[in-house]
Amino acid sequence: MTNAAILLGDLVHPGAIATSLDAPDKYAAIESLVDLLIAAGDLPAEFREHATGIVSAREHSLSTGMEHGIALPHAASDRIDRRIAALATAPEGIPWDSLDGSPARLIILLISPRREFNIHVRTLAGISHLLNRNAFVESLVAAPDPEALHDLIQDEESGSWFERFRRRLQGH
Repeated sequence: MTNAAILLGDLVHPGAIATSLDAPDKYAAIESLVDLLIAAGDLPAEFREHATGIVSAREHSLSTGMEHGIALPHAASDRIDRRIAALATAPEGIPWDSLDGSPARLIILLISPRREFNIHVRTLAGISHLLNRNAFVESLVAAPDPEALHDLIQDEESGSWFERFRRRLQGH
């Protein structure tokens, strides 16, 4: 596995980032993030229903709402050949059935090829570790635009603490 397998900054790009997402519920937010992937050219439009369906089905089975306003909706698909991700901030929050009951203010959608299950799990672990600091999450939610948000992620992932985590995760 390469280091890029767990780096959010390599998976998501400014074209797949939205700031100030406004959605009435988590399923509408998932649809918006899938539409963002399509608009960014990361997902063919004919896969919209499939992508929305598999992520929503995963969400119905078990909420991906974590603590501190973070949601990580995700799924695996036989129809895609590479990991794709979209990210949105929702400063007002979106109801998400989170572990701590807080609305989601930072949502990261990840779809991976089914054949890469181990990498998918490692990627989720890397994203979770990255978002483990509340001050960092708050800086992401407050980012004024997609480029600034992406820069914050890349800066954080280039830190030595995160490099040590990646090496541990990869078994080095």
